Amino acid sequence: IMQLPVVYQKAKEQVCKIWTTLQPLVVHVGLASSATALIILEQCGKNKGYQERDACGFHPEGACCVLDGPEKIESAINMKTLWKNISVEGIDIILSRDAGRYICDYTYYTSLYYGSGRAAFIHVPPLSESVTAEFLGKALQTIILAMLEQKTPQPFHRAQPKGNSNSSPVPGGAVLKD
Repeated sequence: IMQLPVVYQKAKEQVCKIWTTLQPLVVHVGLASSATALIILEQCGKNKGYQERDACGFHPEGACCVLDGPEKIESAINMKTLWKNISVEGIDIILSRDAGRYICDYTYYTSLYYGSGRAAFIHVPPLSESVTAEFLGKALQTIILAMLEQKTPQPFHRAQPKGNSNSSPVPGGAVLKD
């Protein structure tokens, strides 16, 4: 489990480190503060439009994740299929094609780019009386296990980094290996 700071450059450095040292499927989990009892499966990351400043007052050069990178990158995980075939009692799950233009989407795009599409992003609601940490942890475990059951397509544009292959599915920005 790795917690990323709300700082573009630090988030990018940590994501790049994951992809240069491991060969994972990375599942990022971010807070959707406006969602009260909703889990959002994000299908793609967007490269441009990052105008909002981070916790240190900065925004990325050119307001994008990767200069000259593709406009958007789809996850190798088919979130639409996942969304159609999964349910978690007590919480709604929806599909999204826009993770927003802040640290969540920036991190997701960067991970998709350097990980050749082998990343996923799940937005979760804040903890509450009805959405406890234990409940959310079990819901994420169910979703992540379903992701791992999908046959992951070949990388879309670059070679996979080399590394070892042992890990377990855990929520919170988990590094998962299949």
